[in-house]
Formats: sequence, structure tokens, C-alpha cells
Amino acid sequence: MALALLGVGALRDAPWLFGLCVVGAAVAGSLAVVPRSVYGLWVEAVAVPVAALCSPPWLSRALRAARERRGGGSQRVWWSVAVAAALLLVMVPLLAGADAVFAGLVDALLPSIDVPAVLRWTLVFCVAGLGTAGALYLLAGPLPSAGDAPHADWEDQAAAGDRWGRKGIRRFSPVEWGIPVGTLTIVFAAFVGTQVAVLFGGDGYVRRTAGLTYAEYARGGFWQLSIVSVLTLAVIAAVLRYARQRARAERRWLRAAVALVCVLTLVIVASALHRMWTYQQAYGFTVSRLLVEVCEGWIALVYLLVAASLVRLRRGWMPRTAAGAAAVTLLGLALLDPEAFVADRNIDRWQAGKPLDTAYLSTLSADALPATDRLPAPERAAIADVIRTRLPADSWQSWNYARATAGH
Repeated sequence: MALALLGVGALRDAPWLFGLCVVGAAVAGSLAVVPRSVYGLWVEAVAVPVAALCSPPWLSRALRAARERRGGGSQRVWWSVAVAAALLLVMVPLLAGADAVFAGLVDALLPSIDVPAVLRWTLVFCVAGLGTAGALYLLAGPLPSAGDAPHADWEDQAAAGDRWGRKGIRRFSPVEWGIPVGTLTIVFAAFVGTQVAVLFGGDGYVRRTAGLTYAEYARGGFWQLSIVSVLTLAVIAAVLRYARQRARAERRWLRAAVALVCVLTLVIVASALHRMWTYQQAYGFTVSRLLVEVCEGWIALVYLLVAASLVRLRRGWMPRTAAGAAAVTLLGLALLDPEAFVADRNIDRWQAGKPLDTAYLSTLSADALPATDRLPAPERAAIADVIRTRLPADSWQSWNYARATAGH
């Protein structure tokens, strides 16, 4: 895989694409030769962020010890309610900002609030709190080594206590993790319902409910939906990591809940991809828009991997598989020839009577030149001549197929 990615440089002229392939080849090569982990190479550079991720269980044990000294030990359902409320404060504004129809539904159900201010201060509080916790964690002791990482499989938990896993890690009951996951499921289901209505209602429905054309409606929301899909992955990872899985019923409920969230999130990812595709058809294709579509497609693939891991609740294979899928996706993008694809799609739009952005097309590399043969001489010259003037004179060491066939 690493050699295949490096070989892209001999086929494609786009510098950004070869740069991505070099990075991907470096990662793929490292994964091929390192047997377990590259933990020690980067931990010191990102010690506080890593410690911030490790600190919640540490803080939890400290708080539990403090409660036990006071004779406490009550259930932590209220913590679950607080987590569910935090998810609502983050996810609902993102989804409302992504979709005008869903925003109308939220406005009808909730009193008027300053959503940007609430979201901003929530994010500031979370980031500051995690950073402080991470710093305290580093002061209290060093980060755990890679070999101390607890095993991910449920069989290890079965050998431990009912409420605590190995190494004293707190396990949450179905009620405790079910409250935030159930809240997330309800919100996602409501959003998916609005997407189904838009899909079948078309332009007329969007005009009536949001006051926008379908292209204007599709123009917004892609980034918010992408953020939602990434944050949901983090929530799923935390649930799979800390949910109690000792009893068969607990594992069954865990599989069902996480699978439902995965399905709903895949619909959200599909909505984001559909929006970006519709937007490009209306306003033009660019390399950056194609790249974010590819990234979103890889996120969808990761969700499918998560769903597959639910069969036996083993997830140790997922990080390497997701990294391998990213490398395959990048190689597939190179084989697609992205700049030629973008040029072809823009010429298709022009042939359908829409404007042709010759200024943008002339900024592409020699990879886009074959597509310009479909244009009449004036338009072709306005693009191809500009591209050819930038092409260097290659020696045998820097030979490149795209430049060699450019006809300069």
C-alpha cells in the first residue's frame, strides 16, 4: 500500500495529491513495520491533550473515593442526565444550523435562546475543563504506557467485578449509558424524519417550510453534519469502552443501541454527501469540495466498521483497519484522477447551459488537460494554454505521465 501511494507521483501531476499520498505512505509504512504501537513517539508532544482524554476515569475514581469517605455511594444516574443534557446542547444547535426545516421544528418546540452563545460557552467550558483535568492528571502521575492499556473485550470484564472492570475502571450500567445514548437517538431520529420529508417533498416542500430553493437549502449544513458525525463517533467509542458488558442482556442492549445510533448517523452522513453533491451541481465542482466528500465517505466506512465490531464486541482490530481503509480511500482518489474528474463535471455543467469557471479550471494541474479536449477552441485555449505555461521541463528523474502527455 505504501509503495502504491508513492507511485501516484509518477501518474498524477497535482502536487497536493502527491503530498497527501506521501503522508499516507508514511503512515502505512509505519503500521507495516511497527508491531504494536507508536505511542512513545508522539505522547510527549501531545501530553496534555492525551492526559485530558485519560483524566475523566481518574477524576471519577477520586470523586468516588471522596464520596466513600463521607459514607456516600449513590447511583450516578444524575451524571447520565447531565451528559445527555450536554449532548443536547451540542448536537441540537449543530443540527439546527445544518437544516432550516429541522431548525423550524426546534423553534416550534423550544423557547427562544441564544444558541451561538450557549454553544460557544459550552465548548469553552468543556475545553478549559478538560485541559485543567489533563494538567492535574500529569501533575499527579505520568501517562500510562502503551502496555498498560486495558483490554477492550468483554470477556476481560466478565472476570472482574460487576461494576468495575480491570485496573479499577468504572463500568456503567445500561441505565447509566442508556440515558445519553437514548437522548441522542431521539434527536437523530427527529432530524432523519425531517430529511425524509425533504427528500420526498422536493423543492416545493423546502420553499414552503424553509423559504429557500433546493440548491440554497443544500448549500448549508454540510460542515455541521460532518462535525455531528465525528462527535458521534467519540460518543460511541466512550460507550463501548465504559459500558458494562458482563451479562448477556447487557451486551444485547449495547449492540442494539449502538447499532441504531450508527444507522441514524449513516443517514446523516448520506444527507451531508447529498447536500454537497447537489451544491456542486448548482454552483460548480472544486477539488476541495471533492476532498471533503471523500473524507465524509471514509467516515461512513468507519461507522460500518463500528457496526461490524458489535457482532462480538471486539474492537482491537478497528484502529488499524480504519487506517488501512483511509489508505485505500486515498489510493482510490488518486486512481479517480480528481482534477480531471472536477474538470469533466464542470464541463458537463457548461454543456447543460450553466456558466464555466475558466479562471478556476486554469489553476488546475496537467491532470485536467485531457478533459479540456471536449471544449471548443476558445474555451479550451483559455484553460489549457495557462496550464501549459506553468509546466516545467522535466528531466528523466522528474518524469511524470500527466505532464509528458500534456503536449507542451
